[in-house]
Amino acid sequence: MSMQYSLEAPFTLEGASVWAANIIFAPALDTIPAHSHGSGCYEIHFVPAGRGSLQAGGRSYAVEPDALFVTGPHVTHAQVPDADAPMQEYCVYLRLAHGGKVLPPVLKAFCGTPFWFGWDDGEVRAIFQQIFREFAQKRTGYAVQVQLLLSQLIVKLARRYESGPLADAPAPYSGRSDPATFIIEECFLYEYRTLTLQTLAKRLQFSPRQTQRLLKSCYGSSFQQKKQEARLSAAVELLRGSSKRIAEIAELLGFSSPEHFSNAFKKAYGMSPSRYRKQNP
Repeated sequence: MSMQYSLEAPFTLEGASVWAANIIFAPALDTIPAHSHGSGCYEIHFVPAGRGSLQAGGRSYAVEPDALFVTGPHVTHAQVPDADAPMQEYCVYLRLAHGGKVLPPVLKAFCGTPFWFGWDDGEVRAIFQQIFREFAQKRTGYAVQVQLLLSQLIVKLARRYESGPLADAPAPYSGRSDPATFIIEECFLYEYRTLTLQTLAKRLQFSPRQTQRLLKSCYGSSFQQKKQEARLSAAVELLRGSSKRIAEIAELLGFSSPEHFSNAFKKAYGMSPSRYRKQNP
C-alpha cells in the first residue's frame, strides 16, 4: 500500500523556509534510475523492511532493514530493489531556501553533508510513523505537528553528522521553490517508461511548446533527450543489478525492440548492453 502527502505551505526552521513537497511511504518495486536534485533539495530515505542496493557517488551500498540515507543537491543516485524482498521505503523530499550567507547551527550541519548513509536506532522510524498517523487522522493542528516532526527529523540527522567531519556549508538556494522542477523530476523519475510530452505539459499546466522551452532552459535537453537519458539510466541499474535478459530489459523500458535498445545504449555508453554487463558484474 502506498501513501503520499505534502504540506500546503512551507514552515520555518532557523530562519529558512522549508517546503515538504512530497512525503511518501511505498513499496520500492521498480528500479529508480540514476538522477540528482537541484540546489537546496534533499531527500531523506528510511527503509523499514526489504532489501536492495543504492548507487551513490560512484559507490554501492547494501540496503537492508533500518537503512537510513540522505541525498542532497547534485548527488547522483539510483536504487535497485531485491526481487525476492523488495524494499519498503519512507521518503521525504525537502526544498530549503535561506537568504543569509551564514547558516545557523542545525542547517549548517544538515546542508554541509550532501550525502550520508547509516542506520536508524529506532528514532527515525518513530518519527515517520507519527507523521503518517497525523496525516491519516487529521486532528486539530495536524499540519503544525507534522512541521514539528519534520524539524525534529532534520535536527536528529544534523546530530548524526556531527560524528564525522563537517564541511563548510554553502547556503541553500535562496530563491523561491519552483514546483515545476519538482513535477518534472518526479515524472521523469517514476514515469520514464510511458511519459509523453502532452502528459507532462498537462501536469505543469503549460502548452507542449512552453514545456519544451522550460526543459531546455532548466536542463539543456529536449523532452525526448531527457526521456532517453532516464530510460538508459534505468538500463544501467538493471544490467548491473538483475539477471533479466537484454530483450526483457528493452521491453521493460519501453523500447520498440532489443535492437533499438542496444543501438541507443551503445550510442550513449560506447558499448553494447551485453558487454557493459560483462564489465560491470
